[in-house]
Amino acid sequence: MFFSKGFFYLYRKTMTPSEIQISEYNPYYKRYLDLVENLPLPEALAKGLKHTQSFFDSLPVEKWNYRYAEAKWTPKDILQHITDTERVFAYRALYFARSSNAELKGFDENLFAENALANSKSVDELLQEYIAVRIATISLFKNFSLNQLKQTGMANGSIMSVAALGFVICGHEIHHCNIITERYL
Repeated sequence: MFFSKGFFYLYRKTMTPSEIQISEYNPYYKRYLDLVENLPLPEALAKGLKHTQSFFDSLPVEKWNYRYAEAKWTPKDILQHITDTERVFAYRALYFARSSNAELKGFDENLFAENALANSKSVDELLQEYIAVRIATISLFKNFSLNQLKQTGMANGSIMSVAALGFVICGHEIHHCNIITERYL
């Protein structure tokens, strides 16, 4: 691998979910934040990488293209959605950390899923993309200062702090792994 043994755990002073104030995010995202252990952000992201990779590696082959109801996403769609959402939220975090009075539009997750063509990709391709994105996300967040983590901007009409975005990334993937466990397995 291209990163050192300590890549995931060498980081500046950072924040934990318990330090995020409700005023730093839209209340809709509380359901994701509540799923995250009270770990420093880079550690939570690294733990999520390990868990999510293992979770998707363990899915039975016959489930990858399964839909529990018509028009529902397959596990391939869900993994691509996790990856795409992480990219969007990491970009928001970067933008908010590097600018002031930032305001970004939302994104249509269903349109993204439709245009991602996840079901035409192999499981290995989807996992490699997820891993690459997560490694980049860890690197991004571990290098934010405390002041940058506390900065906020507007995303889809709601306030979000840089740190809240990081923990939403963590909770969002946990949420979707839980959905697969409950409805697909």
